[in-house]
Amino acid sequence: MNRACAKPTTRGKGKNEALFSGSAQELLVSVMESFDYTPVQVLPAREMPGLRIESVGKEQLGVIREMNRAIFREERIINTFERDDLLMLVAWHGTTPVGFKVGYRENRFIFYSAKGGVMPAFRRQGVATALLSEMAHHAREMGFRRFAFDTFPNLHPGMTIMALERGFRLVKSDYNTVYREYRLRFEMVLKRG
Repeated sequence: MNRACAKPTTRGKGKNEALFSGSAQELLVSVMESFDYTPVQVLPAREMPGLRIESVGKEQLGVIREMNRAIFREERIINTFERDDLLMLVAWHGTTPVGFKVGYRENRFIFYSAKGGVMPAFRRQGVATALLSEMAHHAREMGFRRFAFDTFPNLHPGMTIMALERGFRLVKSDYNTVYREYRLRFEMVLKRG
C-alpha cells in the first residue's frame, strides 16, 4: 500500500494555511485506502481479575441509578423500563459495582443496547468490552439476529473505537438536537454458534 501523500493544498486558504497537516492527511489517506478492510468479528475481551457480570432485575435499579449519576451526571437511564426482553447487567469487582448496561428488544430481529457505562476508576480495564460481549451473548441466546447501539462520538469516543475494534458496522448517523451532538448507530450480526 502506498502511503505517500501529496503536499497539502492551499487552495482557498491563506498563503501559509494548509487544509490538512501532513499527519492528518496521512491518516485520511490511510482510512480511504482501508475501506476494503473487513474487521474481525470478535476480539477477545481483556479480563479484569475479579470482574463478575450479573443479569439483574429491577430490584437492583438503585445501584444502576447511582452509577448512572456518577458516570453521566444525569438522572435519566432510559425512557421506560416497561420493555419487552429488558436486560440489565451489572459488573462487579468484588462487592463494588463498577459498570452497567441496559438493553431491550428493538424489534423481533434487533436487540438494542440502550445505555451503559463504567465508573471512572475502572475504565480501560476491559469492563465495557466485557459488558458489551455479555449483552451480545444474551441477545444471541434469546434468538436475536442483530445487536445494535448508538453512541455520541465526541462525548464518548471510546465507544466508537470499541465498536470498530469489535467488528460492528456503522449503519446510520444523524444529529441529536437534545445532546447537540452527532449520533452514530452501530450494528453487528449475531452469528449462531
